[in-house]
Amino acid sequence: MNKDSVWLGPLKRPVQLLMYLFAGLALANYVWLIISLTLFDGPISMHEMLRPAGLPMAQSMLIFLLLALLFTSIYLSDTKGAIEPERSGFFDVIALIFSRLAMIGVILIVLVMFYEVVARYVFNKPTLWANELSLWIAGFVFLFAGLYAMQQRSHIRIYIIYDVMPRWMQKTADVISVLLIWVFLFSMVWGAYKEAKTRILRMETFGTAWDPPIPSTIKVGILIIIGLVALQALSNLIADWRKAPEHHSPADEIDETEIENIRKTLE
Repeated sequence: MNKDSVWLGPLKRPVQLLMYLFAGLALANYVWLIISLTLFDGPISMHEMLRPAGLPMAQSMLIFLLLALLFTSIYLSDTKGAIEPERSGFFDVIALIFSRLAMIGVILIVLVMFYEVVARYVFNKPTLWANELSLWIAGFVFLFAGLYAMQQRSHIRIYIIYDVMPRWMQKTADVISVLLIWVFLFSMVWGAYKEAKTRILRMETFGTAWDPPIPSTIKVGILIIIGLVALQALSNLIADWRKAPEHHSPADEIDETEIENIRKTLE
């Protein structure tokens, strides 16, 4: 298993075991919540899951679920996708972990919306929380995907002028770009830190029947992810500093792996 490892090495197996352990504990906890809903009074609903004070089962469910997501993301980040470049920067591992969280988030959104469709149109019992939960997850998926795009160098870049520059001018342009990202980070923290702190301390909520703390968590998440994007941009700059001049063409956008996969499905 270690020979296929990207960065975990001998830790890959323990991380995998921890992933299975916390996923199993979260599943067992969920089964117990279902049993308590069926057999006992005072069931724990989605409303109480966000307010688990005095509810040990809800608290343990959230803890096990978060730990399962964390170790699953770490484990999945130790694999290299077919179209992913080789890891080169000092910050790439963090970005890859968040990218796997984003991928898991997309799956969770699909499951939540599938549950809502079945509950609404099959059992005529729509939920109060599915729409807000999907919006909440989607907000963080969008933020994590931005960090992943920076690590993959897949954000929008215009190469018409960049490609004709000598290497020293390309390096200068890269430095200016990274400096502008850090200026933007400083401006965001300067202007929004106090507001984000106030919102998260009072856990500002969405104002709906389920009332999740979407505004407070997304506000803090934006500042944190922008900081991580700035660090990733610096990591890219350092990793690419000694590279030879790059020249780009429309052919670079062609994904040969995806084309081959499509060809196989058609066959």
